[in-house]
Amino acid sequence: MAHSAMAGSGWGTTEGDDPLQTAVWRLRSRACWADAAALLEPVNAATALQRTALLVERCLYTEQGWADAEDALRAAEALAHSDDERGAAACERGQLAYAATVHGVRDRSDEARAALGRAAALIPPGAAGRALLDFRRGLLAENLTRSPQAARAAYRRAHAGATAHTDPLLQSFTWRHLAGLALREGELAEARHGFAESLRIREELGYLVGTAPALVSLADAESEPEASRLREEARRLFRLLGGVPTWLARHLTPPATGAATA
Repeated sequence: MAHSAMAGSGWGTTEGDDPLQTAVWRLRSRACWADAAALLEPVNAATALQRTALLVERCLYTEQGWADAEDALRAAEALAHSDDERGAAACERGQLAYAATVHGVRDRSDEARAALGRAAALIPPGAAGRALLDFRRGLLAENLTRSPQAARAAYRRAHAGATAHTDPLLQSFTWRHLAGLALREGELAEARHGFAESLRIREELGYLVGTAPALVSLADAESEPEASRLREEARRLFRLLGGVPTWLARHLTPPATGAATA
């Protein structure tokens, strides 16, 4: 299975001028999730949820750290009291279960569906966390249910929500997944535009760990020699980050086939 599920969390980037959040973002964007999580004391639900999101993302990108993510998630669930907090924790549980399923660790697809369904009952439409939830429900529709139409509708809702709440990182993921669906349908111009927008956003944000996958996906929609140039740049970044994300390796082995829509 192409790991088109490798999206990070939708919470922000540098959170304004907060030095702690700036440090967390810089570490996260350079694939140092454990170091970023270590800066956060899970003294309340918000911090515990952010710490969980970091460790879940590490699982997605490295296929390691599952026990740490589970521990952080249980701590976040214990601290969650409002509907929004419980919904956010359920959303992270759904994502972790989904990641374990697509990485072949263990089939937790039923748990993923149940957790995201619970999150949908707790997070109202229009709330800040709903866009991330819609995106993750799109991942399930695309990769577990195999329903591209349902996935496209969920991604579009997520994209609208990310735009409304000014979440450019999540926009980069929705652009990519919508473009991936377009590419599979042979809509090259639409796919190229979406992949290019995703790459542009990630470069502007400095989201280094997500830049190589974005380059590979754009290469899949481009012709030569541009496609080869993009893949070579992706290989450089992949090596720079020590082979992260792990699942990108097979997309960087010439000849590259398929779309890496992470």
